Parts: sequence; C-alpha cells; structure tokens
Amino acid sequence: MNLSILFTELPLLDRPAAAAAAGFTAVEMWWPFDGPTPPARALRALRSAIEDAGVQLVALNFDAGDMANGDRGVLTRTERFLANVDVAVELAGSLGCRILNALYGNAEPGTTETDHAGRRKVAVANLAHAARKAADIGATVVVEALNSHENPRYPLTSSRHAFELIDQVGMDNVKFLADLYHLHRMGEDVLELLDTQAHRFGHVQIADDPGRGYPGSGRMPYREIFSRLGAYARHVGLEYRHEGQGAFDWRNG
Repeated sequence: MNLSILFTELPLLDRPAAAAAAGFTAVEMWWPFDGPTPPARALRALRSAIEDAGVQLVALNFDAGDMANGDRGVLTRTERFLANVDVAVELAGSLGCRILNALYGNAEPGTTETDHAGRRKVAVANLAHAARKAADIGATVVVEALNSHENPRYPLTSSRHAFELIDQVGMDNVKFLADLYHLHRMGEDVLELLDTQAHRFGHVQIADDPGRGYPGSGRMPYREIFSRLGAYARHVGLEYRHEGQGAFDWRNG
C-alpha cells in the first residue's frame, strides 16, 4: 500500500505503523522529502519508522519534484536527478527495497519535437545511470505511464511509450511500472496487457477508474484483473484515494 496516498490524515512517520495495524506487511511511497538530498536525520527518522513498524518497503520513487504543485518527475533535469540517485539508492538498500520508480517529468509549454528528442537522450542517459547504481543493491528501476487527463504535459501516456523508452535504455533492470488505473484511463485493455506483457513488469499498482478509488468502486474489471494477478508472484501496490473509514473493506468482499 502506498503511504503517500493512503493514511494521509496522519503524519508520514505514523503511517507505517498504521499500515501494520491494518494488516499490511509491505508498503511503498513517493519520494517523501522536499528536495533530492534531505538531511541525514530525516532519512534516519523515516528508516526508523518503517523498521519499528515491522513493514517492508518494497517500492520507492526517486525525487519527482514538487508533486503537490504539478511536477511529475525530474528525470530530464540532470543535476537534480543525479543528486538524488545515490541518496535514494542508499535509503532503498538499507531497507531492503528493490523497486525504484523514475518519473519522466513534464514537458515545458511550447516544447518542440527537437526539444523532445533532446530530452529523450537525457532521460535515457539518466535512467541508465540510475539503473547501474540500483544494480549495486539488486534493485530494478521502473518507468511509469500516466494518464493525460490529469497529467497533460507528461510525455509517457501509454505502455507503448514506456516500453519504447525502456528499450532505448536496454538494461535488464529497467522495467515497466504497470499502473492499471492510468492505463485504463487512457483506454488500454489492461487484461490483454496483463496477459501479454507481464514479463516486462517491474511493479504493478492498482486503483479503480473512474475516481481513483479502491478496487470495485469504479468500472474496471477487477475480478478478472485479480485472477490474472494471481500468477504475478510479486507485490501489488494499492495507490488509490480514500477518506474516512473502510479504506480496506473491499479486501473482505
């Protein structure tokens, strides 16, 4: 379950214990700090909160900029991204986390095709650097597609876009983060994707469409999705929004 989008009524350092109390043994999160290189005391506090709660951190985003104000990654902002790589890899390694998500980043208004090509070269180089560092701790770097309805300037809006970037990097530990909510919002057949491309997945996240609520709150075929995911012997991240009680009642249905 994603601690950056669930239990948001609690301070971040209280959320690992809340996840454990709700019956979860594994958590994930977006980069939870204001910048790429937080103070050592902040890293220690987060590490302690996770360890003390007895949960496993299974996925962590690299620094993605100011997410609350619309940023969606800094992969093509080389100085900031590279400053974060060692910090994020060290934090992940210390907690046994083996999935690191590198959001691509928004295109600037007025970006030309030439600009896009230049940014792609930067993204490929920076992903390769991150993957080499991640390999030192046995981790995989994942690339995510986001829907354009909520993220109109994000360039990777389909599995095809993400796979093209992954193929350009050409490293075994760069894989696809299949966020089924975003893909479904873009009209993809998520069942077919699970049937044909699961071998290329590094991680899966779920929410229902429309609304980004818990599975079963929208119109996605979650009975069939869960059937497919039964053969996916890895963690699946809960990245849905919910306020109030009953956030996990669907698990008993």
